Amino acid sequence: MKNQKKNQYQNFYVITGGPGVGKTSVIDELSQCGYSIAIEDARRIIREQIEIQGDGLPWRNKSLYAQLMLEASIETYQRINADLQSEKVFFDRGILDTLCYMNMEQIPIPSEVDKLISDYPYNRRAFILPPWEEIYKTDNERKQSWDEAIHTFDMMKQTYLHYGYEVIEVPKSSVEDRCKFILSQIQ
Repeated sequence: MKNQKKNQYQNFYVITGGPGVGKTSVIDELSQCGYSIAIEDARRIIREQIEIQGDGLPWRNKSLYAQLMLEASIETYQRINADLQSEKVFFDRGILDTLCYMNMEQIPIPSEVDKLISDYPYNRRAFILPPWEEIYKTDNERKQSWDEAIHTFDMMKQTYLHYGYEVIEVPKSSVEDRCKFILSQIQ
């Protein structure tokens, strides 16, 4: 990848999973602890599309929404890669999450997918938060059912494994304990 600092990606950690499993809370806590983070692009895109009455919404035009997510994920990666020296960064979802979504929704995946994955690598240890019904809820931006949330978790795990990542399941516990667990796995 152009301008990629040697092995910088080894400090790029993805936190993934289905919807409503506490990823954003964990990311926020890691930020409070002084770590650099990359917030999820999906919710920002949904808010922007609602505001402009656009079609790039998962319940309106899934293909456009997926394209917007892929572009935003790549831009986020590039921005963070250009700005950082050698500190750890935690991503609330990664580029593979968008590819998983495209696969789940039967949206054609770009032919250059393998190049994308090699051009924008993350640390090979990906953290996945499992479905947790007690904390799951829907809202104006998250409309997936509980069954869809479980299916998304399964597909995310399969996607990361397929592309050679070691998927580490984060236990269901307090936000603080989840952060401690993640940090213990990368020290």
